Amino acid sequence: MNSPDQEKVLGFKRREIAPSRCQPQTPDNTYAAGFAPSFTAGRELTEIGLLQQLEQEQLINKIALQIFQASDLSYILNLAVTEIRRFLQADRVLIERYHKGESLAVAESVEPSYQSCLGKSLSSLWSGPRLKLYQQGLNEVVAQLEPVHEFSWQDLLQAQARLAIPILRNQELWGVLAVHQCSHPRNWQPDEIDLLEQLTTRLAIAIHHSELHHEIQRLNDHLESEVQARTAQLQQAYEFEATLKRITDRVRDSLDVDLILQAAIRELAIVMGVRACNASLYDLEQGTSTTCYEYTSFLSPYQGRVAKFSTTQELYSQLLRGECFQFCSLIPNPERGMVAALACPILDDQGVIGDLWVLHHKDHAFSEQDIRLVKQVANQCSIAIRQANLYAKVQEEVKTLERLNQLKDDFLSTVSHELRTPLSNIKMAIHMLRTAPNPERQQRYLQILEAECSRETELINDLLDLQRLENDSYRVSPEPILLQEWLPSIMAPFLSRAQSRQQHLQVDLPSDTPAIITDRKSLERILAELLNNACKYTSPDGSIALTVQHTAAADPKQLKLHLNNVPQPVAVTTFVIRNEADIPATEIPRMFEKFYRIPKSDPWQQGGTGLGLALIKKLVETLDGSIEAESRDGWTILTVHLPMLEADGH
Repeated sequence: MNSPDQEKVLGFKRREIAPSRCQPQTPDNTYAAGFAPSFTAGRELTEIGLLQQLEQEQLINKIALQIFQASDLSYILNLAVTEIRRFLQADRVLIERYHKGESLAVAESVEPSYQSCLGKSLSSLWSGPRLKLYQQGLNEVVAQLEPVHEFSWQDLLQAQARLAIPILRNQELWGVLAVHQCSHPRNWQPDEIDLLEQLTTRLAIAIHHSELHHEIQRLNDHLESEVQARTAQLQQAYEFEATLKRITDRVRDSLDVDLILQAAIRELAIVMGVRACNASLYDLEQGTSTTCYEYTSFLSPYQGRVAKFSTTQELYSQLLRGECFQFCSLIPNPERGMVAALACPILDDQGVIGDLWVLHHKDHAFSEQDIRLVKQVANQCSIAIRQANLYAKVQEEVKTLERLNQLKDDFLSTVSHELRTPLSNIKMAIHMLRTAPNPERQQRYLQILEAECSRETELINDLLDLQRLENDSYRVSPEPILLQEWLPSIMAPFLSRAQSRQQHLQVDLPSDTPAIITDRKSLERILAELLNNACKYTSPDGSIALTVQHTAAADPKQLKLHLNNVPQPVAVTTFVIRNEADIPATEIPRMFEKFYRIPKSDPWQQGGTGLGLALIKKLVETLDGSIEAESRDGWTILTVHLPMLEADGH
């Protein structure tokens, strides 16, 4: 309760009120002008009083019916103030809402000649003592507002008399129902106060119902939004699942990796509704990523572009660790601007082989469902690539087996022919010896027998040597060889042969060439076979040249030497045999195949087994060297690079 001093400041004074018809006639101290407990009007009911009571009940019932039928609180409050002003014949009736220290007029019915205060703040009129009395549930009954103390009411609301009944909601102040008389002071009757008390109770019920309705509506809206969101999630999950199934079916039914990955990228971009999607394959040795597959309808195309890992190391370091991540670009891309990106590595059992990128507008955030789908699609891309690689390897192995089978057939056919030809000649020579008429003819047939036996022996030895070389059972014994002393004895028979055929054979061996450490027997066979071929395919008056070069520090990789784990430079001796022979460039790659003979290129018709260069290639590789052939400007050039070997064995 407020102190008498506070009530005096508010312009209130005490007076005795006659008991109503429902109260015992005992004196009671209440507030005549100020806050007072509820009381009922009149002790004796007259006929007019009964009529007024009937009208009050009708008003209360009308408002109660609207509360029951309507859920719009604003409509109920406006109806209440309108009916109350009509019934009490007041100048203004308003409902003041109190919330978080602020007072606001939320409903009003006012005489047209007075200014409306609907929607205006009334906080300045709610002093601290007045608010406390409202919160205690006490009524404010002021028959005449004193200008000295109540100037705010008169200035803002033009009120001269005020009756305000608190509206309590769960024992807390919600607001007040206020009736103002603006034209003159007014003594508020007990039955009027009682009417307003009953109406505030009904309004409190209406407020409670409205709040419940709004809470139910909010919960219903929330539930409906959750159902819609869940339905959308289920629909998206269904679409994702259908997309993944289509991609999986393509991977299962096709081995065309380009078709599979392009279709997968397109399906993924469409089902996710993103702006672009692309897949790249890595070259780990070069440290590059190449965009091989792309689908976009909004952004600049990136297909075919090569990106280095070093340019965006922070991104590729995560991808190379097998991590999937999303981010938004902070610096606009010159072509694609600001985008949100989801990057996912493509992994196989050997590690990261590529990546999958999904791009959308900069404010987009990819959900867990999006990330899960992208990972699954990346896994299917990995399976497709692995299947394609396995299929390619199988096809390559099939081709290799077919080629080996063909080589086997060719080998058997050639060997059979090469072995049978000398035997046929031997058989014919023996037959002719038996019938030879004179010793000269017999001597001729004996020479044929000797030549064919040598030819047969040479073929068998070549086959055995080639077999040992291919089985790594051919043994070499490296030793120092001073070429200035050793080479002339090798060249002598070929110089004589070239002279007899009117060929020009030159040797260029620098006098300061150091000794070479290699296998003497193998080197002799290599040079003899190469010089023999040069003489064989060179026409009369043609030139043949042997050049020897020494390099103290050569790059093993550049010369394609067959050295293991030797990154540093090594000493290399190079032998270059050049001869004038018009061999087509298309025949050069096949020169080192077994039993292959260059057609129509032997002017001397010497023939041969076709094993010479194949055997030489194997010998050179056994000595850790390399051999290469080329044909240009009417010359055929064979180059042999031999590194220094260890003198104590190979």
